[in-house]
Formats: sequence, structure tokens, C-alpha cells
Amino acid sequence: MAARKLLKFLILFDNSSLLYFPGQFLSGRVLVELEDDTPALGLHFHVVGEGVVRLRSQRQERVYDRENYIDFRMRLLGEPGQGAVLLSPGIHSFPFKLGLPLGLPSTFLGKHGWVQYYCKAALREPNGLTHKNQQVFIVMNPIDLNLEPPILAQPFRCEIEHKLGVSCVNSGPVVCRVALDRGGYVPGETIGISATVYNKSRVTIKGTKASLTETIQYMARNKVLQTETRELASLNRGKIRPGDSDEWKNEQLYVPPLPPTNLRGCHLIKVQYDVYFIIDPKSFEKEIKLQLPIMLATYPLRSPDGTLHRKQGTHYPSTLPIFRPWLDEKSVE
Repeated sequence: MAARKLLKFLILFDNSSLLYFPGQFLSGRVLVELEDDTPALGLHFHVVGEGVVRLRSQRQERVYDRENYIDFRMRLLGEPGQGAVLLSPGIHSFPFKLGLPLGLPSTFLGKHGWVQYYCKAALREPNGLTHKNQQVFIVMNPIDLNLEPPILAQPFRCEIEHKLGVSCVNSGPVVCRVALDRGGYVPGETIGISATVYNKSRVTIKGTKASLTETIQYMARNKVLQTETRELASLNRGKIRPGDSDEWKNEQLYVPPLPPTNLRGCHLIKVQYDVYFIIDPKSFEKEIKLQLPIMLATYPLRSPDGTLHRKQGTHYPSTLPIFRPWLDEKSVE
């Protein structure tokens, strides 16, 4: 059969947005349009969900690892061991329907790995020709803060005492206390940061900074092979002289629209969000960093009566990006 006889070979989903939640039905049809009578041995349909990590190790060896989340095959036409079926000219539509498993990790496209979902269709002819097509779909596994441990709705505190300079007898430490108004947020919200920094040392502190970061870890064979960290938002305050103190009074750090990243169930890629509170001394001293891990979710906290805990000025984005445009930039160390 010459290629001109197969006019169309498409995978069409009933949901044209291509966006699905775990537990929903993936349904649609494979559309075949033919010019002439065409014998077909079978129409095979394959749904794949996979996690893949592909990178070079420090020794420049290629490292590859993958895992399956969906591997579902069905025949939409033809029986094993039977002869060819003659398809008449015109349009033929072969429906499919599959319940997506619960607990699938979300679609994720990263620099060294991905979580991808797609369908493949193959139409086999008796003369050995096979026509193939594939279509990607997107899985979003939402995180609802109302279903997470309630501690995430509580303020979250951290403190540190750090000696600066050569520890001479009369030089005191830098004492820092930081609190976030919660432990969990969604894109579009702001993180309320309160902090007190007492500079009891003899070194001037150049400034303090709060930074929201995303860290992506790529693993293969249970080893972390690559880590990239990106700053998503930051706030700064000025210098603190020896003997002085400075206070952050519920300063608001904005959480930008981010692709939803629920990678629970994926063992090859981990995404983590942190607020780092950084104290930068004015000398050759190393900066002091406090790490406050947070959760970024899809659905915001609600009161028992169902109303949103919305801070003044909060604007929830109506759509979130699927991709990370910043992946090609240089990441911070």
C-alpha cells in the first residue's frame, strides 16, 4: 500500500486540552482515513507513562535510568493469529478508554530528565508496512494543602547562633531568629517572613536576604547525580553594624506561577522548595544560611466553612505553566 492510500492516521483525545488528573478516564479515538480498500493485520494501541534520567557523570560516562508508571497495550482491530481485515475507503474511528491510575507523578520536563505520558498507535499491513503515530498527554497530580499534614498551616520557626571573626574573648555571636507564617503555599501567594538579627559580633553585616529556591535532583540507581538550584524570588535588607540589630516585620516574598510539581511516585527526580535566610558579613567571612523547607501545592488552604485563606493582594494565576523556561539558564550554586 503506497503512503498516498493512508490519508490520515491520528490519535484524538476527547479532552482537547490534553490535561488529565490521575483517576480520570483517558478516552478518545484513533482515526484512520483511507483512499482505497486496505487490508490490515491489526491496529495496536499503547499508553506509556515513564520517568527518564539521562546525563553524563563527573567521569563523563553516560548514565541512563528509567521507570514505568503506565504500560498499557490493547488491540483496537484484529485478533492474534487471524488473517487481515479489509478496511473500506473512507474514515474509520476506533475508540479507546483507559482509567488512569491514582498516584501518578505529574508531567515534568527537566534539563537531565523528564516524566512524560503518551499514546502510540501502529497500523500493521500484511505486506510488512507499519504506520505509526504518537500523541503526548499531560498529567497533573494536584497537591491540596487541606489534605496535607495540618502542621503546614502553622508558622514555622528556625534560629541560629553563629560566631563571626577570630573568636576573641569579647566578640559575641550573631543571633538570628526567622519565622515563616506557614509551611505550605501555592503559586500566587506570598510568604510572610519575620526575623530578628542581633549582631553581637565585631564584624559589620553587609546585608540580609530571603530567597525562595527550587532544587531539582536527578537520581539514577539510587544515587543523586546532578542537583540544580534556582532562585525564584528574593528580598533584601541593609547593613547591621556591630552591636545593632535589625528586624524583618512580616515582609512578603512572592511565589511566582510555577509548573505544578508533584513528583511523588517518581524515584528518579525530586523537586524541593526552600526559603533561605542569608546573612552576609562584611569581610572574608562565609555567609550564614538558614534553610527553611516549604511545600508548594496546587490548591490553597481553606477555612472549615470552605472560604479561602486569602491574604490581601493575593492573585491566584488562572493557569500555570507546564514548562520551566529558566531551565536553559545557568543555575546558582
